[in-house]
Amino acid sequence: MPATLNISNVAHVIQLAVAPVFLLTGVGAILGVLINRLGRVVDRFRVLENRLAAADAAAPASHAAEMGVLSRRARMIHWAIGLCTGCALLVCIVIAALFVGSVAGADLSTVIASLFIAAMLALVSGLLCFLREIALATGSIHALPRRTKN
Repeated sequence: MPATLNISNVAHVIQLAVAPVFLLTGVGAILGVLINRLGRVVDRFRVLENRLAAADAAAPASHAAEMGVLSRRARMIHWAIGLCTGCALLVCIVIAALFVGSVAGADLSTVIASLFIAAMLALVSGLLCFLREIALATGSIHALPRRTKN
């Protein structure tokens, strides 16, 4: 009979771990978006670096200004990636603690709650960095006059 109780406990822990696993999926999707944005920022920075080396006297100022914005954007994305990755790691530790607590028969509810709160704080902070990066990106868009057709 004890084997049935153990299997029942493990099944219950698996049920509890499903929600954090879905959270990991969402955080993974966010990380994918952040990494793609970082790649685009780095690519644009490299293009401007190459143009800066071959530019005339008027262009370097505009290139340098755009490179400054790109540098700030890259820094925000870097922080967002770090915080979201930290969130994912904390969620993984939550899942492991659920199983360790079940197998060891220990009450880890305070530890699990604290880790989950830390994970949510890391996720919120990462999303705020992402929001700031988006604000930097949209703030650096300058409307160009439309060309008239001849």
